[in-house]
Amino acid sequence: MKGFHLNLSVMTPGHFRHAWRLPHADPLSYLDIDFFQRLAWIAEDAKIDAVFLGDAPALHDGIEEAPGTGLDPFVLLGNLAAITTNLGVVITSSTTYNSPYDLARRFQDLDHVTKGRAAVNVVTTGTPAAAANFGLTEHPGKRTRYRRAHEFLEVVTRLWDGWAPDAITADKDRGRFADPSRIHRIDHEGEFFSVAGPLPVKAGPQGRPVVVQAGGSEGGLALAGRFADVVFTVAQTRAKAVAFRDDIRRRAAAAGRHPDDVKTSLGVVVLVAATEQEARRREQELYATLPIERLTAALLRNLGLPHGEFGPDDPIAADDLPDTVPGGAFSAGFSSATRALIAEGPRTPRELIQRGAGGAGHRLLVGSARQVADDLQSWFEAGAADGFTVMPAETVVDLENFANLVVPILQERGLFQEDYGHRTLRGRLGLPLPSPPLPTAVQALA
Repeated sequence: MKGFHLNLSVMTPGHFRHAWRLPHADPLSYLDIDFFQRLAWIAEDAKIDAVFLGDAPALHDGIEEAPGTGLDPFVLLGNLAAITTNLGVVITSSTTYNSPYDLARRFQDLDHVTKGRAAVNVVTTGTPAAAANFGLTEHPGKRTRYRRAHEFLEVVTRLWDGWAPDAITADKDRGRFADPSRIHRIDHEGEFFSVAGPLPVKAGPQGRPVVVQAGGSEGGLALAGRFADVVFTVAQTRAKAVAFRDDIRRRAAAAGRHPDDVKTSLGVVVLVAATEQEARRREQELYATLPIERLTAALLRNLGLPHGEFGPDDPIAADDLPDTVPGGAFSAGFSSATRALIAEGPRTPRELIQRGAGGAGHRLLVGSARQVADDLQSWFEAGAADGFTVMPAETVVDLENFANLVVPILQERGLFQEDYGHRTLRGRLGLPLPSPPLPTAVQALA
C-alpha cells in the first residue's frame, strides 16, 4: 500500500490559540527556542517529513486574548533545520510583502544549506494591518494580490532555473570556474516587478525548493494549479476534501503538468491521548478556554451573516447563508469548508467553533491513538488527500502524543515511512526534480 506524507505544525501554544490559559501551560513557550528544538527532535525521531509554521507580517488583532504567530518562521525554522539532519522545513512567506529576487535567493540558499530540505509556503497575506508595516496606505485587494502572486512566482521560478546544470566547469588547468554562457538573466519586466537576475548560485539539491500554496479562492486555486508542488488545504467533510483534490489535479493538468506532480496536504487539528476518555477530558478543558462570544462574531462575519443575528447556540441552516462566499471573508477556504458542514444539517456557532478547534477552521480530530490512525487512514483511502499537515490542538502535549502514539500505528499499517528513504524533501514527497526548459527570452551573461 502506498503511504502518505506527514507534516507537523509547530504553532504554539497550539491550534486552540487559548490553550496558554491551561494550568500546566507556559504562556511564553511560543518564544522559547529550547521548546521548539525539542519539538523538532521529536518530529525527526518519528520520521515526520517536515515541520510547518504559519505566519502573517503584522501583530494579530487578538493579542489581548492569545499569542500571535510569534517568531519569524525563517529564523525559527532555519534554526530547527540546523539542529536536525532529515527534517524538512515549510516556511511561510508573503508574495505581497516580499520581493521575488530576495525570496528566491534566500530559499535557494536555504536549500543548499539544508541539503535539500527547504520549502516555501507562499501566501498573499489576508491581514490588512500588514500594509502599514511596508509603507502602503491600504492593503491591496484580493484580485490584485493574486495577480502579483502569479507574477511573483513566475519570476522566482525563472530565477531558480537560471543556471544550467553544467554551468560550473571548475577547470583548474584552464583557470575557468564557470561558463557564463550557461548562466542566464531573466530580464523580467511586468506589471509589478522589474528583475534582471541571475541569482549568485546554482540550483540546490532539489532543483527548486518545494513550493507549498494555501488558498481556497479562485485566485489561490489557479495559482496552485500553475505553480504548487503541495497544496495545504482545509475541509470539514470528506466529500469536500475529495472534490478539492480532484479539482487541483485537473487544474495542474490544464496547466500542462502531470496531476501526480501536485500533492494535497489536508490540515487536521489533532487532540490525541492514550485513551478516548482522556482525550475527551482534555477536549472539554480546551473548550473552556474559548471566548465564545467573540468567536461567534468572527464566524458570522466569515460566513457573511449579520452581526448579532445568531447567538452561540442558535442553529444556522444552509438557507440562512448567502449564495456565495462573501468577498470580505478572511479565508475563502475556511468559509467554504464551514458552509459544506452546514449543508449536511443545521449547526450552532458553538458547534462550528468547537468542530473548527476554536476558530482555527480545520477539522478537529479527537480520540485515542488508534482512533486517530483509523480516521486518517479512512480519509486517505477515500482519496481526500495525499497526506496530512497535523496541527496539534495543544502543541506541548499533542505533537509528542501524535509522534509517539499514532505514528507507530501508521508505520505498522504501511501507511507512513519507517525511515527517511530519500535525502531531500522533494524526493520523500514523491515529487519529480523540475526540469523546465529555459525561457526563450533569457539572455546569457556572455
